[in-house]
Amino acid sequence: MWLNFRVVLSFALILAPFIGFAHDVSSADQEILRNGGLLAYVQVGATHMLTGYDHLLFLAGVVFYLNSFKDILKFITVFTIGHCVTLIGATYAGITANEHLVDAVIALSVLYKGFENLGGFEKLNLKSPNLLFMVGLFGLIHGFGLSTRLQSFDMGEDQILAKILCFNLGVEVGQVLALIPIVAIITLSRKHKQFSAFYKAVNWYLVLVGIGLFAYQLYGYFHGH
Repeated sequence: MWLNFRVVLSFALILAPFIGFAHDVSSADQEILRNGGLLAYVQVGATHMLTGYDHLLFLAGVVFYLNSFKDILKFITVFTIGHCVTLIGATYAGITANEHLVDAVIALSVLYKGFENLGGFEKLNLKSPNLLFMVGLFGLIHGFGLSTRLQSFDMGEDQILAKILCFNLGVEVGQVLALIPIVAIITLSRKHKQFSAFYKAVNWYLVLVGIGLFAYQLYGYFHGH
């Protein structure tokens, strides 16, 4: 029981800073981009992903469902391709949407993953959608969310594509840095007999956080007009 508690506590400590700081655009980030050149976009992209609790919660849910490193690599690759497409494409084309609505859909992706991991579709006598397809679809949505954040910055008029690509590179670096401890903790937890309880607790947490974030973003949308 103590070992299980330590695993849960470790997982919570990893995610707590992300929930506390979120990933909003800040004046400090804008100042970094204004003075730092292309490398600053890599830095801000990495920071943005490392503090992007909703993105990381979804990825944690994906990893929880998978048992082999090969599967983890495959699904994360599909997710990465998806968010690269919309991050780069939507930003370069200047396509944007209300950030609260985009983040509300991202919150639903967190809820969806926890619900699926808990066997929610089977309990409703429904066939679960193809997981690889859904991860790719949510990757596109997450990428669009990242794009709306990037477009909130004043990027100037020079080297726009290079700046987008550098921000995207930073996002990938941040994603890898975040996934290393998440994958390690989940992999180690599988070796212990309390893993089943840990699995259920974390995925119920994803469901509840997804609901909470969805409500929060809708509140921000309706009260921000």
